[in-house]
Amino acid sequence: MPSIITILHRTEYNYDRPVVLDPHLLMLRPRDGHDLWVNDAFLTIQPQASLRWYFDTFGNSVAEASFAGATDRLLIESKLILRRYVSDRLVRGDAVHVCPYPFVYTEDDIRDLQPFLGLQHPEDSAILDAWLQGALPKQADDAVSFLRGLSDAVHMNLRYSAREEMGTQTAAQTIATGVGTCRDFAFLFMEAARRYGFAARFVTGYLNDGPMSPGVSLAGPIGGGATHAWADVFVPGEGWIEFDPTNRITAGSALIRVATTRTPAQASPISGSFKGDGATCRGLFVSVDVRENAD
Repeated sequence: MPSIITILHRTEYNYDRPVVLDPHLLMLRPRDGHDLWVNDAFLTIQPQASLRWYFDTFGNSVAEASFAGATDRLLIESKLILRRYVSDRLVRGDAVHVCPYPFVYTEDDIRDLQPFLGLQHPEDSAILDAWLQGALPKQADDAVSFLRGLSDAVHMNLRYSAREEMGTQTAAQTIATGVGTCRDFAFLFMEAARRYGFAARFVTGYLNDGPMSPGVSLAGPIGGGATHAWADVFVPGEGWIEFDPTNRITAGSALIRVATTRTPAQASPISGSFKGDGATCRGLFVSVDVRENAD
């Protein structure tokens, strides 16, 4: 039985004087799949914009919004009505996983997954290895359980703290400070999984922090009311599996994917710039409301 989910994502920029808006890229609409179906999608933009839709190199749906004239306000409101399907096989305690750990990708898999295998910051490898030796002393003998343990290690050894500044910390920065956001936790988990030979990618989307489906462990949900981030890891015989170290979720229906990318910087829901002599953005307001309804 699918969950019917309505998401309202509202972003408003206010400028201290009229500005000319450069084209903005919007990554707000998921692609349909067997686990997620878009019933309807509405996009409201003020001032009026012309839209050009295309798919990026990862297959994500992107809208380029172009504007005419000057404005002192930009409002972008996305409303999604989704059907979220999920199997609880991976989260059941009695699940039988088909991929052992350690493992070896096939030659075809390595060719296809190459962009997702190497560290984004190879200079962090020594710091990452030292941290992993202390944070992950025991290693499971199947890949899914191993990765779940790795996700738990990030969650249990670091402290979550919201941060208003844009961008994502490197793995070394998150380890050094011991503090991070969901984006930082997801990226540290990705770099760690890649260090162990897994292909990993960054995922941006939303967290359904309402009632959860059976089998999903979500104690004290973190990430509601805003966009959320986690990681996918490709496990032979299992496919791409979601891991959210911020909330210790594995393949849970609480995670609502919008886009997947190789790096966090490629996954910005809204990106763009403006022109104006001495103009500044005097205020940014973002709100996300996720509601689940019975089918």
